[in-house]
Amino acid sequence: MSTAIDTARIRRENLRWLIILTLNNARPIGAFEGPILSVAQSEYPDATPLELRRELDYLGGRQLVTVDKQPSGRWFGELTRIGVDLAEYTIPCEPGIARPAKYW
Repeated sequence: MSTAIDTARIRRENLRWLIILTLNNARPIGAFEGPILSVAQSEYPDATPLELRRELDYLGGRQLVTVDKQPSGRWFGELTRIGVDLAEYTIPCEPGIARPAKYW
């Protein structure tokens, strides 16, 4: 059994949580990918637009985020009801997102 740390997985899961937090703070409006990427880059300075889109798409597939891929090429994200519940710790967090343990 390997004890190696999977840093790529940790990064992906942390980015997903950062996206959820960012979109929770952007409620009820939502946010374009630019400001979301800025938040991601505060934690991971080398985060790329492609990396962000990949994780937005993942969260969209889990129905935590709605992603509007606009004709202009920009992406716009907004939390779904389930995404809000996840951000507010009112539902359990399934694997794949690095939500910290509740602190209160």
